[in-house]
Amino acid sequence: MEIQLLHRPGNTAAKVTLNPTEVCTAESGAMIAMSNNINVTTTTHKRGKGSILKAVKRMVAGESLFINHFEAQNTTGEVWLGTALAGDMEVMTLDNETLVVQGSSFLACEHAIEIDLGWQGFKSILSGERVFWVHLKGSGKVLISSFGAIYPIHVDGEYIVDTGHIVAFNETLDFTITKAGKSWLHSFLGGEGLVCKFHGKGTVWCQSHNPSSFGAMLGGDLRSR
Repeated sequence: MEIQLLHRPGNTAAKVTLNPTEVCTAESGAMIAMSNNINVTTTTHKRGKGSILKAVKRMVAGESLFINHFEAQNTTGEVWLGTALAGDMEVMTLDNETLVVQGSSFLACEHAIEIDLGWQGFKSILSGERVFWVHLKGSGKVLISSFGAIYPIHVDGEYIVDTGHIVAFNETLDFTITKAGKSWLHSFLGGEGLVCKFHGKGTVWCQSHNPSSFGAMLGGDLRSR
């Protein structure tokens, strides 16, 4: 499976090229266009391993109830993928490892990647984020998306990231919820509130825009008109 990212970073689209019998698993509604030799199968989980329980967990994590599997028939085929919010994408290659992905940032992956939901503990509730995050496990390519630009932050020790700007992070990292400023009053008056303090060694991928803040601003703007 070959993935080419076009029109980066503000309006990125992914062109996925599949050889015959290759399968790309993608979020429901992500397809922009595809060649006519692509066969589409829809399931609640990995093809051939459908699970209602895992589908419900996916909904709790902010993902779609169903996922689509695109397979090229006889000859090489193409699938174009996009997102609801304008922003960037990143292609990552996992090597028998796990990537933890926040909210709706998962877009697509190779069929060999296992898609599961991981419990991040009550700290996720405190952070204002969802209880379950997507866990992508195995070896192969994965495609994640962001609201705005996406960039990596390499952590070796401790690093603080605003909860609404997290896209994904290596499973080698753990995090705790803490205040942004020296005191709770300074944290909330400064508009930061609760943040994630990551511990360990690995990478956190961040997005330049916060979907929740954007939604709140947009909602207020619409109410004023």
